[in-house]
Amino acid sequence: MAGKVLKVPPAPEYPPEEGHYLRGNDYSPVAVVVTLNTPYGSIPPEVEELVRVSVETGAALAGTVQTENIGIEKIVANIVANPNIRYLVLCGREVEGHRPGDAIKGLIENGIDGRRTIINCSANTPYLFNIPLEAIQRFRQQVTLVNLLNMTDAEFLKRAVSSCYQERPKSFMSYSLWDPGAFPEPPIFCKITWRITRPYEVEDWEVEGVLKETWPEERL
Repeated sequence: MAGKVLKVPPAPEYPPEEGHYLRGNDYSPVAVVVTLNTPYGSIPPEVEELVRVSVETGAALAGTVQTENIGIEKIVANIVANPNIRYLVLCGREVEGHRPGDAIKGLIENGIDGRRTIINCSANTPYLFNIPLEAIQRFRQQVTLVNLLNMTDAEFLKRAVSSCYQERPKSFMSYSLWDPGAFPEPPIFCKITWRITRPYEVEDWEVEGVLKETWPEERL
C-alpha cells in the first residue's frame, strides 16, 4: 500500500447533476449518502449535521437521497464523473416504501436486469431509466459500499469517512479501508436524460415497452 497514490482531475463541469449535497475535496476517495425521510423543505437538523460533518471530515461529496430511482441516478452520474471516489458511505434511517438505501445496496451488489430494475432490493420502483448503462456499470466497479444504513451518529460517521483516506489499511467494522487511488479509467460525464420523468408511474408490464423506445441500443 506504500508509495504514491494516483489522483486525477474530475471531469470538467463536475459534478454534472445538481442536488441536495455539499462538495468537499475533489481528490478524496469517499462520498457519503444520507437517506432522507422528510420533504427537502424540512430536513431535520440531525440529517444536515451528517452531511456537514462528512464534508468537514474529508468527503468529496455528501448529500441526501429520498427516492430509489432518479435520486440514485443523480448519485451515479456525479460519482462516475470523479474517479477519485472509491467508497460510498451509506447512512441515515431507511425511507419506508422508497427504500433508497436498500436500492443502493442492491445496485452495487447485484446490478440491474434487462429491464433496468435493480436486482434483489425491496424498493417499490427501483428503475434506472435515465442514465447510460456504461455509467451504471462503472459505478458498480468504481465504488465499494460502506453500509451504515440506519446509523445516525455523527461521530461514528466521521470515523468511517476518515478511515477511507488512510494510506494503509484500517479496520472499521467488518471493512478494511484505505485510499486505493483513482479508478484507472477516465471519468464518465453524463447527465440525466429525463426520458422517464415519473418512474413511479410506470406499471411493471409497461417497462419493457418503455425501454425499447428509450434505449433501443441495449438488448433486452
